[in-house]
Amino acid sequence: MPRPRVDLVYFNAGAGHRSATLALEAVLKQQQRPWDIRLVNMNEVLAPTDIFRKLTGTGLEDIYNLLLKKGWTLGTRQALPLMHGIIRLYHSTQVRLIEQFWRQDTPDLAVSLIPNFNRAMLEALRRITPRTPFVTILTDMADFPPHFWLEPQNQHVICGTAKAVEQARAMGHTPDRIHPVSGMILRPAFYELPQWDRAAELTKLGLDPARPTGLALFGGQGAPVMVDLVRRLQNASRPLQLILLCGHNEGLAARLRALPTRIPIHVEGFTTEVPRFMAISDFMIGKPGPGSISEAMAMKLPVIVERNAWTMPQERYNCDWLLERDTGIVLKNFRDIGPAIEQLLRPGTLDRMRANAAAIHNRAVFEIAGILAGLIPS
Repeated sequence: MPRPRVDLVYFNAGAGHRSATLALEAVLKQQQRPWDIRLVNMNEVLAPTDIFRKLTGTGLEDIYNLLLKKGWTLGTRQALPLMHGIIRLYHSTQVRLIEQFWRQDTPDLAVSLIPNFNRAMLEALRRITPRTPFVTILTDMADFPPHFWLEPQNQHVICGTAKAVEQARAMGHTPDRIHPVSGMILRPAFYELPQWDRAAELTKLGLDPARPTGLALFGGQGAPVMVDLVRRLQNASRPLQLILLCGHNEGLAARLRALPTRIPIHVEGFTTEVPRFMAISDFMIGKPGPGSISEAMAMKLPVIVERNAWTMPQERYNCDWLLERDTGIVLKNFRDIGPAIEQLLRPGTLDRMRANAAAIHNRAVFEIAGILAGLIPS
């Protein structure tokens, strides 16, 4: 009997969708699911419709990642209707391209970990077969309607927060097709943690084990604001030190290393050891991305984030999620980072927030594996 084919659909706009896809694939393989798993980069399937590449020579995905790298995210909320208008303009072409792709090798289960194209994917799939279930896994904590994650169509949705479940119900999805899970997808590494010697690890980095340690993490490309954070904390009212993870942004790492600084800092480029850096830190400073927040919660790490006009619209709800659980501080601007750290380090506050984070038991990636197993047609 042939093994069921399971397609996991992702793209590289931002690091989160691909990271979640690879984490899910890793767990499915660890569990030795008897499936043929194929990773599908939807950006490659839809490449002929990329108007930005035609006009500028640079694809939309690359433009998006450049905006993140440079911190040019002001106005992204206003830009979404324009992007959705372009998607609607090319909808029939998108459906045709996806249909051509899936007609060559039709999956037994199609799983989307991306927004914006779920209507086109289901329409294409139904032109080929009524049998293959279509599943969307929200890798954001909430939808940002209209036409972002959720569509009013007959499919399965996997939601990592009560807010997303509520949104799916409001759209008319039936209870048997809404699958709540306990959070966002995390890499298996966050469930297989060694016991690090915090003092020894900090000493290796040239840092002081006696000082409170902040971890600055702004996604796979870092963020220019990290330079400003270091400068603003030079005259902090209490001893501090920072670990700064710059991802693939080598220019940013070089700028940070060249900064004259009164506080100890360690600058790291791309690393696969985020759990280790989180384990030896006391708190995290970053953007309110669903992945980094969820990783911080897994490591019992309170977070300080910023929510303003520069915040990606689909990430703004995440700040409410943090505040509701008393696991972080939300600022209007990182200009207030000094007082925020002072507030966090007051007696009892850090311990309370760490305990609140520890109470969040996120097993979503394993729960999703079981849900998918139950959806594959027998």
